[in-house]
Amino acid sequence: MQYMLLIYGDENAWEGMSPEEQAAGLEPWTDYTKWLKETGAYVAGDALAPTTAATTVRTREGQTMTTDGPFAETKEQLGGYYLIDVDNLDDAIAAAAKCPGAFMGTMEVRPVQSYDDEGNPS
Repeated sequence: MQYMLLIYGDENAWEGMSPEEQAAGLEPWTDYTKWLKETGAYVAGDALAPTTAATTVRTREGQTMTTDGPFAETKEQLGGYYLIDVDNLDDAIAAAAKCPGAFMGTMEVRPVQSYDDEGNPS
């Protein structure tokens, strides 16, 4: 079953680091991605640009409205994700617990809903 591991953290902490600190900070992420790939759980994963690059889109009564920035201001921002394929929720939680994001922020584990060709949940 596929699970999305959503990584939340304080993006300002990263921006406040020196280039040397950022380089050292990337190593645990590289190791974690390598571990996911070695276990066969890795499907995809990416970091997201800072919330300053985000655009929020809403459509109401046929009108599209856009706003610069994220939907809501929070102490932690969605910074990236991993899409994994594991046997069950317990395995997904165990994988999320090893992610560097769990040590610096919050991990959200969410099952990916699948649909058949007719659009019905499968």
